[in-house]
Order: sequence, then structure tokens, then C-alpha cells
Amino acid sequence: MKPQLLCTFAHKKDLNIIVDHITSSYTILERRLFVFTDSEIPADAYITYNIANDTRHQTANTIMIHRKKETNTLYTVNALNAIIRACNNGLLDKTFIINWGTYRDSLLLTQDQDVRHVHLRLYKRIDL
Repeated sequence: MKPQLLCTFAHKKDLNIIVDHITSSYTILERRLFVFTDSEIPADAYITYNIANDTRHQTANTIMIHRKKETNTLYTVNALNAIIRACNNGLLDKTFIINWGTYRDSLLLTQDQDVRHVHLRLYKRIDL
């Protein structure tokens, strides 16, 4: 069973309600959640957690993400592809080497067709 990393978007003021919803909707692997805030918009929260890959439903405001452990970079595949195209003259080359240090402690998303680069700050770890 391969884990799947999810990220739920929330407002910090709703954190307890959202965490309760997440824990009742999924079996959380490793029994912990990480809550990050946007360093520019501290009221925005991003809750990350691993679930079993065979979970069939997804809660609102939740996406599947990936993580580059060495730089603590969270990203979507679409954002990664957009970065490659932007750095590689519009070409999508899966062998293109990304400078992950540029995206340290970040969440990379796509917004319209642009990359949204969110600088993250760990707010808290929740052990279940």
C-alpha cells in the first residue's frame, strides 16, 4: 500500500473543524498532520498528511501533492511541469534538472496557467 500525500486548504481560524473532518474522513498513515501557513498570508493554512492510496473519496479543498524531501518542497505535477516549461524555453522535458533550492520550504501550485509559489512556515505538527 503506497501512501498518498494530500494537502487540505483552510483558514487558520477553522483549523480544529478541518482537522476533525480530515481525521473522520481518512485513515491517516503515520498518525500525524503538518500544518503550514503562508508566510505572506498567515491566516491561510495548508494541512498535509499521508493516507492509503486506495482511499476512494476526497474532501473539499483537498489536492494530491508530492514532496521533495531535501528542500521540503510541496508541489503538484502541473506546477512542476509549468516550472520546467518556464525554465526550458517552453519545452516539457521530464529529464530537465530543477534547482530545488529555489523552492525550499514552499508549496508550488498552478493558478490559471501560472505557478503560484507559496512560501511556507511550519505552524504546528498534530500527533493523533
